[in-house]
Amino acid sequence: MIRRLNKSDHDVCFNLLKTKGAENLFIIGDIEAYGYEQDFQKLWGEFNESAELIAVLLKYHENYIPFATESFNAEGFAEIMSNDPDFKMMSGLKGITEKIEPYLDKQLKRKRQTYYAKCTRLNTNNNVDFSNVQRAFPYDSEALVAFLNSVPEFSDSPMTVERNRRALKNGTSRSFFIMEDGKMVSTASTTAENSLSAMVVGVATLENYKKRGYATKCMLRLCSLLLDEGKELCLFYDNPAAGAIYKRIGFEDIGYWMMYTYE
Repeated sequence: MIRRLNKSDHDVCFNLLKTKGAENLFIIGDIEAYGYEQDFQKLWGEFNESAELIAVLLKYHENYIPFATESFNAEGFAEIMSNDPDFKMMSGLKGITEKIEPYLDKQLKRKRQTYYAKCTRLNTNNNVDFSNVQRAFPYDSEALVAFLNSVPEFSDSPMTVERNRRALKNGTSRSFFIMEDGKMVSTASTTAENSLSAMVVGVATLENYKKRGYATKCMLRLCSLLLDEGKELCLFYDNPAAGAIYKRIGFEDIGYWMMYTYE
């Protein structure tokens, strides 16, 4: 049986999600930040015949993220998504999303498979000069979003100034950046920060400023701060060159994450 979840289901829901804390970073972070009763966020759960929760589906704006620990009603989750006029994206672990994909009736625009990696310790010394690395505040949101939109690999990101500002304000996101020649040239950010972990995103550098170690500096500053707080770090990548940088810092591959975009 699939039904909407509410705050009275919180303990049961979290007990399931914590079985894969790193993999469920987005769902955990969004529940901690926004709960169960927002216009832009809803959750559904599937219960087995013993009334045990076995699968969860999160709607966050136009994106859906499913999670399950065993065989689940993929067609039922697909029906919920297909009936939502806001639905444009599905993200999640490959073994789960690939079961839902055949039942979705919307036109697939883009399908992307990325490596999923995590870090619990940095492989670096403490002699890095961070003097030119600045922390972003909500008033930097417009510049941050404009910068990312100017970088080709982030040009189709659904991030808006309003969402970025809200995330920086409520602590679900942090960003560091480097300015040069009067403009933002490199960034690294977190998203979906929660009590246990954070996702590293938006690691980018303008083309003419690459090969200077700027992205690595932003990453190290960001990651060292979060690891000092006892949080586990996760990220996605599909660029082997970027993967080499992340692994040099201390990230290790733990699986595949899928991102689907629909018309």
